[in-house]
Amino acid sequence: MAAWGGKSADTSKDGGINVLKLLSIGMLHYLTISKNRQLFSSRTPSHLLFSSSSLHLRYYLINPGTRKVIASQIRCKVAVGSATTFSQTKAQKRKKKEFQIENLTTWLLKQEQAGNIDAELTVVLSSISLACKQIASLLQRSSIIDLTGGHGTINIQGEDQKKLDVISNELFCNCLRSSGRTGIIASEEEDVPVAVEETYSGHYIVVFDPIDGSANIDTALTTGSIFGIYGPDRQCLVDLDDDSTAISSSVVFTLSIGKGVFAFTLDPSYGEFVLTHENIKIPKTGHIYSFNEGNYDLWDEKLKKYLTHLRQPGSNGKPYSGRYIGCLVGEIHRMLLRGGVYGNPKNKNSKNGNLRLLYECAPMSYLVEQAGGIAIDGHQRILDIKPLQVHQRTPIFIRSPDEIEKLQTYLL
Repeated sequence: MAAWGGKSADTSKDGGINVLKLLSIGMLHYLTISKNRQLFSSRTPSHLLFSSSSLHLRYYLINPGTRKVIASQIRCKVAVGSATTFSQTKAQKRKKKEFQIENLTTWLLKQEQAGNIDAELTVVLSSISLACKQIASLLQRSSIIDLTGGHGTINIQGEDQKKLDVISNELFCNCLRSSGRTGIIASEEEDVPVAVEETYSGHYIVVFDPIDGSANIDTALTTGSIFGIYGPDRQCLVDLDDDSTAISSSVVFTLSIGKGVFAFTLDPSYGEFVLTHENIKIPKTGHIYSFNEGNYDLWDEKLKKYLTHLRQPGSNGKPYSGRYIGCLVGEIHRMLLRGGVYGNPKNKNSKNGNLRLLYECAPMSYLVEQAGGIAIDGHQRILDIKPLQVHQRTPIFIRSPDEIEKLQTYLL
């Protein structure tokens, strides 16, 4: 660390202040100076000012004989590579310091104070985040604690249930019931919506898919959870808040309360979701497409032509790259950060599409639109479709904003 001070008004043998050592961690601890000068306050500077280029410490030095003030400032430039550096680049970008983090609870309380959400919704979201932490823990240890494989039952969709499908559904339901703020629960794993006991009942309606992409569990690939929160009105449901949690190499809790999209990453060292992505915006263009091309021969000719177009080299001389995870949460998480196009269209065997409108397509479409993207069923916005059944299905196409018109020219 380099340090220097101005020369004294009085002539001395050394010709000035000889600063030999400076240790500073939040406050000035001590200065070793020439023998004939003393630090007026050897522990605490009288004034401390931070700037983008250097650290300024203002203090007072006195001559022990005349008691005359001889210097009042030291300017300390921090050495590059030091563990306590305040680099100019970081200061200009106003990046947060290492320990200045904001967790999900703090963020929710700020939103409540700002009037963006009420106290009840804060409790509901907190209870869901707890369920997501529990599910993430089980998924990460599934092979160790024998939670891989099938459960031996079939859900209302006619799909074989995994062990963790059933357990995760129960975890979600328990957390939502215990919050005391949820009135109705609807899940992919439940035949019909479930009313919460009156004693624990609240105003909000929560719909969810406890584990999206559960076929990936046994191979340790990406899975997620999807949920939407609704409030009752004259038409029964009004879209209020939608979220998802992606579980892979890290656990990311992504949500929107109607004012942008924010993502919180689970820090395993102390079990908190920490804000890592603020006000996410989907790139206007992208170079990745994601379709289950195993169904290619079941699609109509218009869609096949569109896929052929994506495989052709573009203006940059490169075609789109194909990526398919088999987990809607993972696909949308990548799109939020990288852009591109995702599709789960109808086909000859699934005339109405494969994904459920209420607790899969609608929540994810809400997130996408809040981030500046577009989600359609091929003809209209997903969020314009009124659900008639809890498990109603729909085709879905999601694209970066500048690319949706090209898609529609092929589909219409």
